[in-house]
Amino acid sequence: MLQLTLPFTSLPVSVSQWKQQAVAWAAANHEVIAYYDSNSIPYRHGAFQNMLGVRHQPNGEGITTWLKLHQALDESRKLPLFGYLTYDLKNGLEKLHSNHPDHIGFPELFFFFPESWLVWSEDAVTIHSSVEDPAAIANTIGETKLRSSFSKNTIKTAARETKEEYLRSVEMLRRHILEGDVYEVNYCQEFYAEGVQLEPTSLFWKLNQTSPTPFAGFLKVEDCYLLCASPERFLKKENNLLISQPIKGTIRRGKTEAEDQHQRQLLATSEKEQAENMMIVDLVRNDLNRVASTGTVQVEELFGLYGFQYVWQMISTVTGVVPESLNPVEVLKATFPMGSMTGAPKIRALELIEQYEKTKRGLYSGSFGYFLPNGDFDFNVVIRSLQYKAQSGYLSFEVGSAITYDSDPEEEYQECLLKAAAIRSVLENI
Repeated sequence: MLQLTLPFTSLPVSVSQWKQQAVAWAAANHEVIAYYDSNSIPYRHGAFQNMLGVRHQPNGEGITTWLKLHQALDESRKLPLFGYLTYDLKNGLEKLHSNHPDHIGFPELFFFFPESWLVWSEDAVTIHSSVEDPAAIANTIGETKLRSSFSKNTIKTAARETKEEYLRSVEMLRRHILEGDVYEVNYCQEFYAEGVQLEPTSLFWKLNQTSPTPFAGFLKVEDCYLLCASPERFLKKENNLLISQPIKGTIRRGKTEAEDQHQRQLLATSEKEQAENMMIVDLVRNDLNRVASTGTVQVEELFGLYGFQYVWQMISTVTGVVPESLNPVEVLKATFPMGSMTGAPKIRALELIEQYEKTKRGLYSGSFGYFLPNGDFDFNVVIRSLQYKAQSGYLSFEVGSAITYDSDPEEEYQECLLKAAAIRSVLENI
């Protein structure tokens, strides 16, 4: 294994541009790539490490089952492991099914050991490779030309369901809640466009600049792409500490400092948002208790307020200590899919999501992340993200909100539009 460390002062262009060139080089020359970016945003327990991994992946080879992932993590290794979990893995974890169409086609689970990978630190980037001279990689990245998004027109997306259909579904879910079926359901809707031709890496950087987040990322698996601007952590393991940070509670940012603080205070004192957040905190505590050592699960922060480009979010932090002997796969299987994107009780919420939503979620509300050689891992919640199928030109994003009995259907619909604002802005100004 060869490696080369390049101080930022030695790069021929700015750090930001070199980073963009690195992702463009990766996507143009490899079947599989994974890129993670914190955007240097401070975050409780840290954000994503800034890394890029690539692999030539003939015939779709990769780690595509829980068993293979378990075996890979059991082996002594010196490489990181990059990949994702789609929402529909739920069907194998519980007695569930999904009959809705899937227009993107990501494998349900996919991980890979990189042949080459880059790690950015505060003042340098280190290139590791088992197949190529790192200096040659650096030179090629430095010579890579950035391309425009090259869509000739703005991209207009259509809703998978009408506003009236959405409002009707929310009312039906409120009826289920009244009848005691469930307490809370995360209900999502899809926006999509067909026949779109674009350059995914360029579009990712536009999204990332419009809405920088601590758990951003770019993924390519053959002709399937994820462009992710997620503000939410699903699960992190640091030494023996498990950290989950569910988001429940959203309000738009103000246009002035005074209005912004007013909006923040409205969220901070909203009994409805606190109730939604608390339900998911209880669910996360229950999930972590399935794998954590007895008596170690605790709520480290309740109803924390975090500001992002377009919205204020209410985020809680739940932690627990996991036994050293437990394989990370068992931790993920016990806690996935995450409570913030399902509801409570989880299994009944999953059934109702399938009943009322109109399309498979795929990688949306799944998780994108990495395992480090020392056994630590970090995974986000795939929200505020685009999925793209290059061969067909199908482009999709989904947004949702937590439905409780106190939900006003019109307000929930407007919350969905607020969450979609950054993506729609990028697509309409491409």
